[in-house]
Amino acid sequence: MKIQRVVVHAQGGPEVMVLEEAELAPPGPGEVQLQQTAIGLNYMDVYQRSGAYPLTLPSGLGLEAAGVVTAVGEGVEDIGVGARVAYGPVLGAYASHRNAPAGRVVKIPDGVSDETAAAALMKGLTVEYLLTRTHKVSAGEDVLFYAASGGVGQIAGQWGKHLGARMIGVTSGAENCKNILQVGYAEAIDRKAEDIAERVRELTGGKGVPVVYDSIGAATFDASIKSLATYGLFVSFGATTGEAPPVPPSLLQHSGSLYFTRPTLADYMKAREDLERASSELFRLIGEGAIAINIGQRWPLSDVAEAHRALEAGETTGSTIFTP
Repeated sequence: MKIQRVVVHAQGGPEVMVLEEAELAPPGPGEVQLQQTAIGLNYMDVYQRSGAYPLTLPSGLGLEAAGVVTAVGEGVEDIGVGARVAYGPVLGAYASHRNAPAGRVVKIPDGVSDETAAAALMKGLTVEYLLTRTHKVSAGEDVLFYAASGGVGQIAGQWGKHLGARMIGVTSGAENCKNILQVGYAEAIDRKAEDIAERVRELTGGKGVPVVYDSIGAATFDASIKSLATYGLFVSFGATTGEAPPVPPSLLQHSGSLYFTRPTLADYMKAREDLERASSELFRLIGEGAIAINIGQRWPLSDVAEAHRALEAGETTGSTIFTP
């Protein structure tokens, strides 16, 4: 079967991604074959493409998508041909068709579109573990969340509000600040015009917040440390401006007996039961209207390089999807 897929033969800038024709074999044992209908774009794709995270080359790219099952391999019993499904993270999502391990595939419920599932799954799974397991956000709690206008950030604002927290979002520009107040955030901080830590102290009566979710990395490390209350937790879950600096124990000691952690989606969703539980909760909240997924950009897969450039330049809002 002939398919179209994006391949990288060397890691580097967006130009290293090439759309190629390839032959797709039948699904192997424990696999399902998908005709993909929508593909999600995540910042992890940038890390893998650029070389920040190693790949065995040549390699496919992309980690999540939605589609229709067209064939099943030996041993697959709970997912049949014709089922609408989504998956992530499974490398090689930038393709018109693919084989994927059935153990990483979840069924899309009625009332949730393929586009919504592809735009929300990995981002929503990330928010689920951050807000309910890395730190269990509780009602009345102040939460500082970076990149609030992005796909993960918009879901986090709504999920945190659903849990009863006061969500404080960090973004850039007056327009983005205005927009995130419509997606769950009670307060917005413009990182280009305001001192983040100073503003956090103002909002919290000088105490600081009990938890910071920082996906920016090097550029915001100091502000995050200074924004935390005594015994606060620094959750570093991304590094769009480069890795956060090494964290000496004495810094945590003298900044208020702080905690620092660097969680990953792969660990939190390693068990099949965790993936099923988290995705079910995500789809339930979407179906009930507690979380709305904003697809800010749609690109044909042939424009993958342009989409990566826009994401890295901070020109995207909400989620981005590709159409095969």
